[in-house]
Amino acid sequence: MDHHTPDTDRTPPSHEAIPVQTGLPEDRRQALSTALARVLADTYTLLGKTHGFHWNVTGPHFHSLHEMFQEQYEDLTDAVDELAERIRALGHFAPGSLSQFLKLTGIEDEHGVPSPRVMLEQLVRDNEMVVQSCRETVRIAQDAGDTVTEDLMNARMGYHEKTAWMLRATIG
Repeated sequence: MDHHTPDTDRTPPSHEAIPVQTGLPEDRRQALSTALARVLADTYTLLGKTHGFHWNVTGPHFHSLHEMFQEQYEDLTDAVDELAERIRALGHFAPGSLSQFLKLTGIEDEHGVPSPRVMLEQLVRDNEMVVQSCRETVRIAQDAGDTVTEDLMNARMGYHEKTAWMLRATIG
């Protein structure tokens, strides 16, 4: 006699939108969630890369780069949570796996340990890529009349633009 019962706790959640009555129609919430998922994937990928660079940086500027990278990955850690929660508030599920993030992001994953200069150059490029994703999401948010997402994206753009500037200044 088989006593096996289906494990309902392992059933993946439905990826259908959750009804949300906040004045944004579902098609707009879907477009916003899709754009935010790209920003989330870019941010999470940048978080992983920055954290890895923090661990592995070497050379005469080790301490200052180690500290700078830590400040950056700590901010990114908070940002990914805020981005995922915004997607959920819009009634959609946020991507949450590394494979999903790598499919959605335009940021190249780093498999080696580049020189400190190359680390800085990659992080400049990657932060600018996040700015571009945020800027596209702002356009979608403006079209939808979603000032909450627009404010979030403007704040993230400001952070990433400043970070890219600081990284470029560090390169010299």
